[in-house]
Amino acid sequence: MTNIASIAAPSQAGFNVRRIREDFPILRQTVHGKPLVYLDNAATTQKPRAVLDALMAYYSEDNANVHRGVHLLSERATQAFEDARATVQRFINAASAREIVFTRNATEGINLVAQTFGRTRLAPGDEVVISAMEHHSNIVPWQMVCEEKGASLRVIPITDEGALQLEEYERLLGSHTRLVSIVHLSNVLGTINPVQQMIATAHRRGVPVLIDGSQAVHHMTVDVQALDADFYVFTGHKLYGPTGIGVLYGKERLLDEMPPYQGGGDMIRSVTFEKTTYNALPYKFEAGTPNIAGALGLAAAVDYVTGIGMDRISAHERELLAYGTAALSGVPGLTLIGTAAEKSSVLSFVMDGVHPHDIGTVVDQEGVAIRTGHHCAQPLMQRLGIAATARASLALYNTREEIDALVAALHKVRELFT
Repeated sequence: MTNIASIAAPSQAGFNVRRIREDFPILRQTVHGKPLVYLDNAATTQKPRAVLDALMAYYSEDNANVHRGVHLLSERATQAFEDARATVQRFINAASAREIVFTRNATEGINLVAQTFGRTRLAPGDEVVISAMEHHSNIVPWQMVCEEKGASLRVIPITDEGALQLEEYERLLGSHTRLVSIVHLSNVLGTINPVQQMIATAHRRGVPVLIDGSQAVHHMTVDVQALDADFYVFTGHKLYGPTGIGVLYGKERLLDEMPPYQGGGDMIRSVTFEKTTYNALPYKFEAGTPNIAGALGLAAAVDYVTGIGMDRISAHERELLAYGTAALSGVPGLTLIGTAAEKSSVLSFVMDGVHPHDIGTVVDQEGVAIRTGHHCAQPLMQRLGIAATARASLALYNTREEIDALVAALHKVRELFT
């Protein structure tokens, strides 16, 4: 077992986690009389003051609809909204702001691609390739469109450690493959998939690729041009931003070819009863009043993590993951789920004789918030032969002391159930 003391050295120079924690008001509270230890970041992250201030400033100073008014408030709101789009473009290094579509979340982004790109490209006998570790949001939309079009879903298997079997992936790619849709970082296992390599493999066969980056963008630098991803989706609330805002990146050529996903205001150029002419990118896919405040909050979140530095955030979280892996491995009867060589910031586990929901309930009484259940990945649970896991997931504001608090709470679980 790794020596915990050797890992417990101070975090890298210049990364002051104590100072960072001061930016997150919610972390100051107590739960059941204990200091809050928030380790449910794969479900949603907490929000820094900069994000909260951005939301308040919009609603208190600039609240107006975008793209439709000539009055000053509307002009200011529109400028801020489009500035937010440009901020996201720079964050993932998209070639153009036209390639950034605001959605409600990553789920809507995947559904948008399934119902536009998928419906126009799939025919009976065609195939969509996903993996065994996908979130339901990257399974169900493809099942729906495949059933409608007479296509089929092919699944990349995984090893017992939680890594994709890449040789099987290559075998799955064939003359009927029309799309690959895979997760960048597993919300259950923490596995970081080699998506750049997988995209290149698919492209050699002329197959486009969608990457679900919901768990990735707040843990590592994402460059969609370097990856050569055709589509990339992520959600704001896991990136320290608000709920109800997400992003679909798509290569401009592909987005141009795709029909609109929804009809209504702002996605049109002109409407008559006989014919509608659709708007240019990205507005063609943004029907109705958007989540303006959400976009501004997301931009504030992007600026916040960019200001700290994604490389520094990643290094801090790698240290925490190593410390947490060693610490949890020392709990009697605990088995970690997901031990791939390349992983990040997720510690899923089971304990002998204890249901994960009971684990979650007991540690909550100690002030520790973790997630329990199937994590919207029931097929993965079936592959692993378990019904559920307990999951601690890390973020930039977490500390070794908080992992120690989790471990202490898990020892109490052991005392209660043995």
